[in-house]
Amino acid sequence: MILADKIIELRKKAGMSQDEFAEQMNVSRQSVSKWEGAQSVPDLSKILKMSEIFGVSTDYLLKDDFEKTSPEVSGIVSDSEPLRQVSMEEANQFLEVNRRSAFKTALGVALCILSPVPITVFSELSVILSNTLGTVFLFIMVAVAVGLFISAGAEKSLSAILQKRV
Repeated sequence: MILADKIIELRKKAGMSQDEFAEQMNVSRQSVSKWEGAQSVPDLSKILKMSEIFGVSTDYLLKDDFEKTSPEVSGIVSDSEPLRQVSMEEANQFLEVNRRSAFKTALGVALCILSPVPITVFSELSVILSNTLGTVFLFIMVAVAVGLFISAGAEKSLSAILQKRV
């Protein structure tokens, strides 16, 4: 959790509006709004004052990975679950799997849409031959499409752990 989110959470748990918090911090409400919107960062003296107001350590406010030990000083307790840390390599792998599965799904849909085309193409031949060849090609195209859907789903299920919290 980033500083902006922590400020919002702690302020709300303390039952303060942005105006009330700004007054205690000796800043404008717009400053608080910018901190909470991650548009600016409070200076060190303001961080120290926040830690006193909320009864939390400056480590809790400043460190993103410090959220695992939620603050319990002054009765302020974090009830949100900590998020699992994801490395850049895991994130890139997740995006690559999603890209590949999206391509396979799109290709499968295209095959399903185009599967009646062989029947039309073979209609110039004799009726029996066109129905037989057209139907065979239709089933082959749909079978390949289903295989692509299954393959895409299997790839996505392997990377599903990155979508889960914790």
